[in-house]
Amino acid sequence: MNRREFIRLAAVGTASMSLPVSAFSVEGVESKPNVLFIAVDDLNDWIGCLGGHPDAKTPNLDRLAKRGMLFTNAHCSAPVCNPSRVSLLTGILPSTSGVYLNPQPFRIALADAVTLPEHFKNHGYRVVGAGKIFHGGNNDYPRSWHEYFKPRQNNVPKDYSVDWSLDGGPLDITDDEMGDGKVANWAAEQLSKKHDKPFFIGVGIFRPHLTWFVPRKYFDMYRPDKVTLPIVNDNDLEDLPPFAKELAIYTNDYRKFTEVNKWRKAVAAYLACVSFADEMIGRVLDALEKSRYANNTVIVLWGDHGWHLGEKLHWRKFTLWEEGTRCPLIIVAPGIAKPGGRCSRPVSLIDIYPTLVDICGLTPREELEGMSLLPLLREPQAVWDHPSLTTYGRNNHSLRGERWRYIRYADGTEELYDHDNDKLEWNNLADKPQYAEVKQKMARSLPKVNAPNAPDKNGSRNVKLWHKRYEYLRHRKIGFW
Repeated sequence: MNRREFIRLAAVGTASMSLPVSAFSVEGVESKPNVLFIAVDDLNDWIGCLGGHPDAKTPNLDRLAKRGMLFTNAHCSAPVCNPSRVSLLTGILPSTSGVYLNPQPFRIALADAVTLPEHFKNHGYRVVGAGKIFHGGNNDYPRSWHEYFKPRQNNVPKDYSVDWSLDGGPLDITDDEMGDGKVANWAAEQLSKKHDKPFFIGVGIFRPHLTWFVPRKYFDMYRPDKVTLPIVNDNDLEDLPPFAKELAIYTNDYRKFTEVNKWRKAVAAYLACVSFADEMIGRVLDALEKSRYANNTVIVLWGDHGWHLGEKLHWRKFTLWEEGTRCPLIIVAPGIAKPGGRCSRPVSLIDIYPTLVDICGLTPREELEGMSLLPLLREPQAVWDHPSLTTYGRNNHSLRGERWRYIRYADGTEELYDHDNDKLEWNNLADKPQYAEVKQKMARSLPKVNAPNAPDKNGSRNVKLWHKRYEYLRHRKIGFW
């Protein structure tokens, strides 16, 4: 039985698996569960509860993890904003849709797709959102939302005009002047209202996405001369196939930071932005806890992909390694998941859509390619033989199980890492004969379809893996404070 057949059969039984909505009943409050859906841009595993960085100060993310289930082995469908979010919000893999990269608007490729918020909208929910949920422009409004708030402030200094730069530093402004501050305040206001029907509130936090400017008090939390740098291996690329080496050194950002002695400042800036995002999340959680909806609201918090800050001699996202694919995923499901649970099974962000369908008792959708996490929310050690799939560009895939990561590129070259003995993925075992069976077993979960590239913004299918808009990064100077 292949993955699609299994999903289709599982969908048939979804209704019997769903938690009765009466389990969410709170006196005087609508019994159908509400959903608070929090997206955080470019947030890797550098948060306290995941232990990705020893210096990270994220008390609000940590307290959220204590309230529900923390998935410690969660991965994105693509290590790029647009395809990751499209996959999560449509439930369709990049290899099925052809949406692999940022310049590919999903409504051109998936005109008829029913998005996650749209599905809730069609089931009688009041669906509102703010900030960055989808990638770019209009956030699929009004089709997917009854109301959408997008702050005018773009989280950068007023006189700053260069997009996608490697700049950052402290700002002498308040949290409320930041775009994320406005989004958090908007969400708090929504939670304070009396709602006559169940709600789905999407909250998109932009930081720690570049550029790394946040109020000064967050930079004061991390002295560059005291921060812990990632552990790197200067020979890390020697056992990689040529295409993998290109992924690592594409922008040469790692060398830029080390050569101009800005690595520590960059790590401190990223951590400052993570703590700022954590504080904004805390505002939203505080508002929920004070509201009448505290006990009948499902919370889903996710980061759209990982982020390298020197690991594997790479900077940014755009890789199929652990730092590029691993991301936070926390689900609070009252009456289902025990507080403080931790699940190490390999799961994917594409699993969020079918999971919320199950929890909230919505009509299953046959096209969803993820797996409902409801069994793991109930029992985190439940049997789960589904490696997490990440795709970057057409026919380049990574599979992450509990022990192994297997990568196969479009040219047939491979990587294999044993996380029981090599958590930093320094030793590529793919060419060693004794691991042929491991590769063969992992490869069974590779997608059978690798759709052609979806059209780009201009309607053309001439989309290359390396975008011209990033080319200037090879030569751009670093502008950290």
